[in-house]
Amino acid sequence: MPGELIEYTLAEVALRDGKAGRPTWIVIRDVVYDVTHYMEDHPGGSELIAEWAGKDGTKDFDDFGHSSDAWRLLKTMQVGVLVVSDHAKNRKKNADSGPKEIMEDLSQEELIKKKRSKRRLFILCG
Repeated sequence: MPGELIEYTLAEVALRDGKAGRPTWIVIRDVVYDVTHYMEDHPGGSELIAEWAGKDGTKDFDDFGHSSDAWRLLKTMQVGVLVVSDHAKNRKKNADSGPKEIMEDLSQEELIKKKRSKRRLFILCG
C-alpha cells in the first residue's frame, strides 16, 4: 500500500550505527529516522547524535526539549516505525519479565562509573 511505513526491529536499527560507512539511524518515540546526512548540520554537533546511533534516543531528545522546528526537520528524515513488540512500552514489560542484570557482581567503583556514564551534557539545539 502506498504511504505505508516500513516496520523495523531494534536489532535492524542497531545495524545502522554510523560505523564503517553504515548509515546512522536513531529511534525517537518508536519512530525510526535516518539522520546520516544531518549529522554535520546538527547545531549541537554530530557527537550528540552519534551517541544514539542505532539506538533509542527518546529520553535524551525529550529531556532536551527540542523546538517545533527541530521536530518538523526530524519528520523529514523518517524511514519507518518500530515493530509493536519493540515499542518502548512493550520493552519495559519484556524487561520486567526477563532476567535482571546482577549488580552485585560489579564493584562499587564500577557501579559509580556506570551511573556517571549515564549523565549527559546538552547543548542548545534549534
